[in-house]
Amino acid sequence: MQLPAVAVSQSPEDKFREYLASRPRPQRFTKQKRDMVRFIFDRHDHFDADQLLDEMKAKNLRISRATAYRTLAALVAAGLLRKLDIGPRTCYEHDYGYPQHEHLRCTVCGRMIEFQSPELDNAIREVCRQQLFTASGHTLIIQGVCSDCNRARSSKRRLDLI
Repeated sequence: MQLPAVAVSQSPEDKFREYLASRPRPQRFTKQKRDMVRFIFDRHDHFDADQLLDEMKAKNLRISRATAYRTLAALVAAGLLRKLDIGPRTCYEHDYGYPQHEHLRCTVCGRMIEFQSPELDNAIREVCRQQLFTASGHTLIIQGVCSDCNRARSSKRRLDLI
């Protein structure tokens, strides 16, 4: 499912530059940070730090591991990326310019499927209302097996019966 884009007033690059300048100890918006922001926001997918570094390296964009990790943390703090903890792995996805959504994660192939559910959003709001709880956000990741992996498993099972 392709999520609809949300209108934003600034580009991710401009928003990150503004965030860095507004820190108690302002930080420079270096070429490496700029390259990283552009690379991340040129496409929409879930990625971990190692994947990002490998893909940037393949495009001849050099960035140190330490700079990448610091920049990812700053992008999360700036509200541009969302951090998803999936067991021992930490993934990132776009947060800025994308609507609230949930995830289905295939435990076989690792695929992440994004979805929106007004019914689920209403249920979460109702639970918060009942508990007098003010939510600031949430992340829902449902673990299971995707349709492609289910088909692959079921066809193997039929062959096993022969």
